[in-house]
Amino acid sequence: MDAPDFREIDKKWQDIWHRERTWQVSNNLTESGGAAYVLEMLPYTSGEPHIGHLKNYAVGDAVAHFMRRNGRRVLHPMGYDAFGLPAENHAIRTGKHPKESTDESIASFARQFREWGISIDWSRELATHQPSYYRWTQWIFLRLFEKGLAYRKNAAVKWCPKDATVLANEQVVGGRCERCGTEVEARQLEQWFFRITDYADRLLAGLHEIEWPEHVKTMQRNWIGRSEGAEVIFSCVETGEQYHVFTTRPDTLFGATFFVLAPEHPDVLRLAAGTPQEESVREYVNQALRSTNDTRGAADKPKTGVFLGRHVINPANNEHIPVYAADYVLMEYGTGAVMAVPAHDERDYAFARAFGLPITQVITPDDPDGPAAGQLPYTGAGTLRSSGEFDGLTSAAAGAAITSWLAAEGAGCQTVSYKLRDWLVSRQRYWGCPIPIVHCQSCGLVPVPDEQLPVRLPDIEDYAPKGRSPLASADDWVNVTCPACGGHARRETDTMDTFVDSSWYFLRYCDPTNTEQAWDFNALAEWMPVDQYIGGIEHAILHLLYARFLTKVLYDLGKVPVAEPFAKLFTQGMITKDGAKMSKSRGNVVSPVRIVKHYGADTARCYVLFMGPPDTGADWSDEGIEGVYRFLRRLLRLGRELAETTQAPAAGDTHQIDTGLNRKVAETIVRVTESMTQKFAFNISIAAVMELSNSVSRAQRDGASPAALRHAVATGASLLFPFAPHISSEVYELLTGRRVWEDSWPLADMTLLASETKLIVCQVNGKVRDRVEVPAGADDAVVESAARASQAVLHALSDSTLLKTVVVRDKLINFVVR
Repeated sequence: MDAPDFREIDKKWQDIWHRERTWQVSNNLTESGGAAYVLEMLPYTSGEPHIGHLKNYAVGDAVAHFMRRNGRRVLHPMGYDAFGLPAENHAIRTGKHPKESTDESIASFARQFREWGISIDWSRELATHQPSYYRWTQWIFLRLFEKGLAYRKNAAVKWCPKDATVLANEQVVGGRCERCGTEVEARQLEQWFFRITDYADRLLAGLHEIEWPEHVKTMQRNWIGRSEGAEVIFSCVETGEQYHVFTTRPDTLFGATFFVLAPEHPDVLRLAAGTPQEESVREYVNQALRSTNDTRGAADKPKTGVFLGRHVINPANNEHIPVYAADYVLMEYGTGAVMAVPAHDERDYAFARAFGLPITQVITPDDPDGPAAGQLPYTGAGTLRSSGEFDGLTSAAAGAAITSWLAAEGAGCQTVSYKLRDWLVSRQRYWGCPIPIVHCQSCGLVPVPDEQLPVRLPDIEDYAPKGRSPLASADDWVNVTCPACGGHARRETDTMDTFVDSSWYFLRYCDPTNTEQAWDFNALAEWMPVDQYIGGIEHAILHLLYARFLTKVLYDLGKVPVAEPFAKLFTQGMITKDGAKMSKSRGNVVSPVRIVKHYGADTARCYVLFMGPPDTGADWSDEGIEGVYRFLRRLLRLGRELAETTQAPAAGDTHQIDTGLNRKVAETIVRVTESMTQKFAFNISIAAVMELSNSVSRAQRDGASPAALRHAVATGASLLFPFAPHISSEVYELLTGRRVWEDSWPLADMTLLASETKLIVCQVNGKVRDRVEVPAGADDAVVESAARASQAVLHALSDSTLLKTVVVRDKLINFVVR
């Protein structure tokens, strides 16, 4: 028996599932079984599927099969995230049109998913670059535009002067353009945004309604970053412009001795224009843009900055304080402007020391003799001083009083701030969904009428950047008639961020062939929300946050029946090789194609789930996959031997014979069922079936009845089906004459387990003294009585005072003595 034998079995069952459309479900509400929606995050189709894709879909497939076998009608669809930067870069590099390379990649994904035996409803297959899909992406954009949630404004961008193009964050490596290595610069361009900040509080509140891992919820809360505090208005001395600052410490306002703007703040270059500092400011801004936010915000990073030649007025004391640009201030938090209070903030203090700026202490610790007395910066609460009429107040009282005073003076107010910034959706590149807006000199921004959608992406030969979107050179496509006035207009040439495509695809799966509307509301009412969503932790913030945002917008518009898209979330861990993330440069990539060809699909599927708990990372082991391979070969051999030498027992006969083996079967059913429903501990499920297989081999050598052996192996195959569907289908059919997926999930005979005994570890002060056998589920008194009957335990307890007795049911008893 070898791998080709496995591959023949793979093909046999895959052909049956394909021919009979086994996993296809309709939107027919009258069909039996409750609806369930299982979904893995759709893959980005660049190149070939990797081992992470195999694990992701092996997890999802196990869940889908388990739900089906427990009476649910399961929607388990497939699609491809097909627009985006990698495909466009590949086109520039090779001259192959991105659609051609993308379609080739999609074909490879589809072929391998079928070879893995993933139970996909292929009738719902879609790809985000298809006009039939992005027509509705554009329709969603227009709904946001109508509601005022899609808008344009100037924004700082990272610019490559050689390629003359805007760069996304992922295109900047070490401060240089990844394409040509040129240092990036700062530019201000008009960009499209979605007003996700309008939904910040609802995105936070919605986290209480969904069953997601707590660490993912925490990541989203931190990304949204809600803070309560005060807004303070500082006026520029030279220009009269007002700058709004958010602070959680209004009690320190009198200690503000300078003012800082983030280098990418839209006013920095304009404020410095015409001053002696103009050139140094421009150089500093460009330098700052080459650093990551993590580097800039590091506490131990030496503080750098540049004076803008401007001053603002501190509204608390009317002092004129200098304005700096400094990279430790980020646009991602607050307004990108900071009132610097060096006596009471560590970063402000370091900056003031570096630039020789005044440091004014306005808070003193409550304990004048404590360790914080006389030390700066002091960041705790205390009593105000050097703060005018607010001297002597506590920090809490002063914060409220100063905020009220600012409001009365028209210089501020109480407010809430968020780290969350509006979603920038413009991309100055070709391979993306066109934005359905035209620019008319008479009418301004005009939406493309719904009946004219989709605005198709034109075929162009030159995708290279030239300082504007490649679409801008497609004159026949750009020049159009204004839908509002009939005059000359120009299409928007930016395309959408690919996160927009992947933030609603789960809705389209519910009704993918609808040509009249994005979806039928009743179809969404049947399937949504997704019962179980599965994907990598790297998508815990942006993708999941954006999907939640768009769902809430569509819910408010009455277009969808749910406000949260994913009821439950599971994040699988990463598979590494030799302790490192797999990459071609490291030479440690494990190819699913090679593994499936050598071992068969079931071995590959089982091993990626058997490596450890699927929500944690694990390192690939060639020896480990060999062990799984041997187990599956043994299971198949057992099935064939028993099919040839025994007959299937009559219904109800198997539980009357060979109590020991049948008890092991019942125990295995319980273990697998529990591990399937509790944290997806699939490694435990597979291990339990392995143990059952070993028990069958021992029972076979000991002369167990053929009927019991046959029942045990068939049940093992049934339990293994979610992880190894091909071999399990083969073995189950050989032994029962039935198709495993058409039978219900096995139920354990609990009467067999009721009489089972457990071996209890007996400890005294945590040290093992003996082991005793008691009935399974025995109460504490029975366990203690059995333990005290042990001579070893009695000896350890002699001459001691018993403090307490701890019993862990069915596992151990510990006597704590003195």
